[in-house]
Amino acid sequence: MADAYGQLILGSGLTVLSHPLMYIKVLVQVGHEPLPPSIGRNLFGRQVYQLPGLFSYAKYIVKIDGKRGLFKGLCPRLCAGTIGTIVHSRVLQKYQDAEKQEDMGSCLKEDPSSFQQVVKETTKEMVARSCATIVTHPFHVITLRCMVQFIGREAKYSGVFDSIVTIYREEGVLGFFAGLIPRLLGDIISLWLCNVLAHLINTYAIDNTMSHTGEIKSCSQAITGFLASMLTYPFVLVSNLMAVNNCGLAGGLPPYAPVYKNWLDCWSTLNREGNMSRGNSLFFRKMPAGKKYAADQKRFF
Repeated sequence: MADAYGQLILGSGLTVLSHPLMYIKVLVQVGHEPLPPSIGRNLFGRQVYQLPGLFSYAKYIVKIDGKRGLFKGLCPRLCAGTIGTIVHSRVLQKYQDAEKQEDMGSCLKEDPSSFQQVVKETTKEMVARSCATIVTHPFHVITLRCMVQFIGREAKYSGVFDSIVTIYREEGVLGFFAGLIPRLLGDIISLWLCNVLAHLINTYAIDNTMSHTGEIKSCSQAITGFLASMLTYPFVLVSNLMAVNNCGLAGGLPPYAPVYKNWLDCWSTLNREGNMSRGNSLFFRKMPAGKKYAADQKRFF
């Protein structure tokens, strides 16, 4: 329990600090570009049209809503983080209790570095994460919709309880789980890619006789995690777009986005338009090729 409380406190602090970053990322994912592109230079010194980065976008939000405006949707996100941490730790605790009972009746122990053990641990983590994601997804939907209200200056989702009533009244129970499937798929694929790649690197590419082996293995885990998140980013984008799609907010309706039939329709549309990585980077944002900036709509078309 002490570890769980420590994770809650640390997680809440990181959530507060990272919230403005997520807020701006979500607005970019939806396609909101309040500031026109400007001429800048790339890494090779060539002049290119660049979109405003993180800090320029943040200054714009502060100018409109003040510093507090950077923390829209923070309350439901904190609720999601707290509940998710509790559910995740409880599920893992159930697995540990079951393993203790099995170990009492068996003297055999698996090699922690074996592939079978990696599969076993990854499966447990997958179940724990999936349970946490399913339980907290309604708060994730509310968080995203609170953020996207910035585009149309709406006040439809003003609080956690009011938002719950609004979603249930307009969309029913299914409204709380909009965008859940691509989010689950992205989490699961990312987890398996990260753990399997890290195991292969640690087993076949790293010599255990080398000095600082532990640090090298931790580094490989971080690198594979980063690569896995990059490869599965389209799932995150599609999930967030589906969470706000056709919910009555300007950011989820034309001209920002068509009304998608389902998440596969959203995926194919983004892929056809070349927008699968939209919002992936908030620095050195290059202007989309073949797109024109609509100043009145504050987006590209």
